[in-house]
Amino acid sequence: MIDNITKVSSLSSTRGLGSLLESGSNTQAAVSPGENTGLNFASVLGGVATDSVNSLKFAEAKSFEAIQGTATTREVVDAVIQAQQTLNTAIALRDKIVNAYLEVTKMSI
Repeated sequence: MIDNITKVSSLSSTRGLGSLLESGSNTQAAVSPGENTGLNFASVLGGVATDSVNSLKFAEAKSFEAIQGTATTREVVDAVIQAQQTLNTAIALRDKIVNAYLEVTKMSI
C-alpha cells in the first residue's frame, strides 16, 4: 500500500497530475466505440463471481486458521469483513441484473 502511495507521489511530483490525466485520456481515446477489446459481459461477470467465491473461501480458511490458533483475530476480522463486503456487492449486482432483465422483458416490441 505504501509502495502505491510513493508511486503516485513520484508521478505527481515529476509529471504533474495534469499530464497524468492527459496520458490516461489518450489511452482511452485509442479505443473507438464498437471496437472489440477482448472483454465481454459474460467474462466480466464470470471474473467477478470467481473473485467473490475466492474472497469467501479465503475468509473461511482464515476462520479455520483462527480455530487452530495460527491466525490472529485481526486477520480473521479483516478477512470476514472483506468477504461480507464482497457478498453484499455480489447481491447488489445480482439485483441490478435481475431488475434490468425484468425491465427488458416488459418492453413492447
